[in-house]
Amino acid sequence: EQVFYAEITADLATARQQATSARERLARLLGVWGGQVDFKLPKALPALPRSPKSLPNIEVEAVGRRVDLQMARIELDLLAKALNLTEATRFVTLLDLAGISRKTKEPEGAPFRQRGFDLQLQIPIFDGGEVRVRQAAESYNIALNRLTEKAVNVRSEARDAYRVYRSTYDIAGHYQREVVPLRNIISDEAQLRYGSMQIDVFALLAEAKLRIAAQRASIDARRDFWLAHSDLQSVVDGGGRSENQPESRPSTNSLASGG
Repeated sequence: EQVFYAEITADLATARQQATSARERLARLLGVWGGQVDFKLPKALPALPRSPKSLPNIEVEAVGRRVDLQMARIELDLLAKALNLTEATRFVTLLDLAGISRKTKEPEGAPFRQRGFDLQLQIPIFDGGEVRVRQAAESYNIALNRLTEKAVNVRSEARDAYRVYRSTYDIAGHYQREVVPLRNIISDEAQLRYGSMQIDVFALLAEAKLRIAAQRASIDARRDFWLAHSDLQSVVDGGGRSENQPESRPSTNSLASGG
């Protein structure tokens, strides 16, 4: 009992420290200081929705609504306009193509009619235009490649964010519907068996550890779902996924066997 109490006390202290650090990260994200850091948070996570979102066109929505992708498109349009202006300034009438139809007479010969085309190449009236065209074309190609890369990444992020969203929903629901209720039933049965002296206190404490570990894992699973839900919204509407990826949770067996 003393070891069990000591372990639970250590776990509680660790959880409080993690909660304090998470609150400070939230304060930094909100950009608050002074008296503003005394904001109040709910005491419990929201319940799981009845059903997950169905987003069959998640890639299309992300490509069409992402802010960073729209900014890259605007940059590409601006560079395209600059390139068109440079080309219009650079390639001014470099050649004239005129039809020819005239009579020609060789010395001491019969006259004949000459038909065809006369091609005249004109010298440009400015310097450095070709360099400007190449620079604009290179800038355009760089922006185009960046836009293509970003669009590919956005589609991949959208697919991955939705898969994480669905999997975390299923995991959290499994803990809520199956694991925690079963652990509670087993814990109640263990209490009855202990009361009838069928098991000793060590078995009862071991079962209590498993029940507590299952409850913690269920809370962590629900937290991971809401983090995935936030990441999904950020991928579709914002500028990409956040850095707060769900952490791996130890299994209930490993938590229970620690003591």
